[in-house]
Amino acid sequence: MSQDLIIGIAGAGGDGVVSAGESLITAAALEGYHGIMTKSFGSQIRGGEASCRVRLATEPVFNPNGPLDVAVALNWEDFRRFGSELPVESATIVIYDSNTGVAPDKLPLDGVTPRVVFSVPITEMAQQHAGTEMAKNVVVIGLLAGWFGIGRESMPAGIRKKFAKKGAAVVEGNARAFQAGLDFAAAHPLSQEHQLAAPHTGRKAKLLTDGNDMCAAAAIFAGCTFFSGYPITPSTEIMQFLDREIWKYGGTVLQAEDEIAGIGAVVGASFAGKKALTATSGPGMSLKTEMLGLASIAELPLVCVNVQRGGPSTGMPTKAEQADLFQAAFSAHGDCLRPILAPMSVGDMFGAIVDAFNLAEEFQTPVIVLSDQEISQRKETVEPIDTSAFRLVERKRPTEGDLAQYARFKLTESGISPISHPGMIGGNYLASGIEHNELGRPTASGAMHARMNEKRFRKFNPLQNRRDLFLVEGDPDAPVGLVSWGSVAGVAREALRLARAEGLQVKLLVPKLLYPVAEPVYRDFFASVRCGLFIEQSYQGQLYRLVRMFVDLPALVEPFARSGSNPFQPVEVLERLRKLAPPLHGNGDRHPAEKVAD
Repeated sequence: MSQDLIIGIAGAGGDGVVSAGESLITAAALEGYHGIMTKSFGSQIRGGEASCRVRLATEPVFNPNGPLDVAVALNWEDFRRFGSELPVESATIVIYDSNTGVAPDKLPLDGVTPRVVFSVPITEMAQQHAGTEMAKNVVVIGLLAGWFGIGRESMPAGIRKKFAKKGAAVVEGNARAFQAGLDFAAAHPLSQEHQLAAPHTGRKAKLLTDGNDMCAAAAIFAGCTFFSGYPITPSTEIMQFLDREIWKYGGTVLQAEDEIAGIGAVVGASFAGKKALTATSGPGMSLKTEMLGLASIAELPLVCVNVQRGGPSTGMPTKAEQADLFQAAFSAHGDCLRPILAPMSVGDMFGAIVDAFNLAEEFQTPVIVLSDQEISQRKETVEPIDTSAFRLVERKRPTEGDLAQYARFKLTESGISPISHPGMIGGNYLASGIEHNELGRPTASGAMHARMNEKRFRKFNPLQNRRDLFLVEGDPDAPVGLVSWGSVAGVAREALRLARAEGLQVKLLVPKLLYPVAEPVYRDFFASVRCGLFIEQSYQGQLYRLVRMFVDLPALVEPFARSGSNPFQPVEVLERLRKLAPPLHGNGDRHPAEKVAD
């Protein structure tokens, strides 16, 4: 039986492809399986192609992984548009709608000949049993349930719940369509080896959510009571979740007229004493830059989530990329430092957002969280969150003694000075974008400007030793090192697992704090390293370049980077590690000129 199953489904917008994937992973989560579901769309506002990719396993998984075990094509033109996102190989089981008119031995798969092919009259079955082609996705989940043992019992109840508001006729029609899929699978059986084995932890249901919803839930837990933003793919669901839920906790959501107004309102809310959040993607982040500068010089805490997508400009709105790191670190004019955090999974998003609010409040600063399209919109099974493990930080308020002669920007040893809010007796001060003295009054003094710059940078010194914001796995003394971040970190974690199974001495560093660069953490990690890789989904290899600005990396540590919408696979990383590792068994290091090209 199979311990790990990867299913890819593609069709036209409106075919219910993503809905089918969500039904599969929901049923699997209820049965106790671990899983990840990613979804992808064309950039059209309406119509176009759609796909989903569902990975189900008996043990925890960290990424959507490589070639498909099962490929479902509702039409071939749309399936082929996803290219490397839905890779098919000879071992893949292919299921497609016979309505496409393609013969099983003429599949348009560019030289790949799958070992098992099923041509299924999916459209006809949907029309016959449900009276509409819109039930094609329900036929598909019936086929998958029958062949691979996923949700045979739970899926019918889910179908009835999903369609209950549409009336008994729709419910019964879809139930028949699901059963038709089951019956077809029973009449055309696969060998037993393809059935998904029972989950190792038993049938204990898991939480199923995506990164955007997890982000919003974590913000509420962290004490956020104000959100303002503007809809932009792929971050919009954060605002939608908060719009539904934050009012229950005394909070407010403002959908602003544009990106600039969105963050302007957040700066104002922070000045008023509230924990505040905004969310956007690359183009919106560009528009928010000036207001982020205002929050930096006024030392106002806020959290800004950038759900990265392919760029520049409008770029690829529905595809993931990790190419906004330079923008986050360096898009301020003047000398400015803003902490940057990045979650590595949906489950990790909760802690990343809590950490972001804690850092913002502690250091009185904007904090940028770099999510990406994959983490934000993929569904992932997550163990229940123990919120008692988290500590919440509040901003430093002035004491009665401080308010006697209040100096908002007092030059303290830590660089952090107490912050008041409107209505606090004695706490009035000027918060503006102009340079100021300790009282907040405008100044053109070069000496005061230098002291204020030093204050604004000095307060971040403790971040150099925040080792809790880094994940380290593998042999601490390994001579081969991997570094990766964000959603690609899951690929690196599984590659590490494969490499260690082969006896390779490898270790992995995943920074959740990307900036400022924690130099002691990197120096300790690379102390034993002779060669290695920075794995990231940006053309330039931005984290590799950023770290090199502050840390002397070993000569044989190199970037393994590529543009967005070209997913990494763990086996690719393993192959690179195999090529890097052999010289370590010899008498000397490889010459840098012999490094393996990407």
